Amino acid sequence: MTSPSTAAVTALAPETLQSWITEHQDLVLIDVRSAAEFESMHIRGSYNVPLQLLSEHTDELAARLGSRVVLVCQSGVRAEQARQRLAKAGIEAAYVLTGGAPGYAAAGGDVVKGKNRWDLERQVRLAAGSLVMLGLTGGKFVSPKIRTLAGIIGTGLTFSAATNTCAMGKVISAMPWNKTVKEPTRESAILALPVNTGLSAKDAQAS
Repeated sequence: MTSPSTAAVTALAPETLQSWITEHQDLVLIDVRSAAEFESMHIRGSYNVPLQLLSEHTDELAARLGSRVVLVCQSGVRAEQARQRLAKAGIEAAYVLTGGAPGYAAAGGDVVKGKNRWDLERQVRLAAGSLVMLGLTGGKFVSPKIRTLAGIIGTGLTFSAATNTCAMGKVISAMPWNKTVKEPTRESAILALPVNTGLSAKDAQAS
């Protein structure tokens, strides 16, 4: 079994996670996607703690995570944001699953599938692309001023990349079609997590 040996190594291959699960390694899987994305498909045994909820209760969540933590999202972007927040709260043994839940499923991992929905990142790409096209088309056929819409979107995407945040994602996640599933709360998600087992982050990395 290959295991990252230093805090600087945080990426975790799907095959390694499968090995840890098969060998009943002490770990907690946290999926930081929205409830709708989680319902569509998630790794069996994982807990749904959306990134916004994790951000609001990072310290409380960190206090409950004494074992090795694996963070999961759609591609790794939101999971990395979660890892950085948990690191500031003292959780160093947190790993980001490479390829997210889809990558784990593609590698033959055990997943639970539900109603098929577009993931949030795909919705963001569609919205951004549509607004840029609208701005360019409107600028040509309606008014040149509409072209500024494309510039605004481009600036927003650049800012999003620079700050590793996504305002558009937050807006889209609040849309009605993404609210068909009840979002986890502090009580139903964070307080439902296993109690700290006593394994320190240092011990988890050394194992």
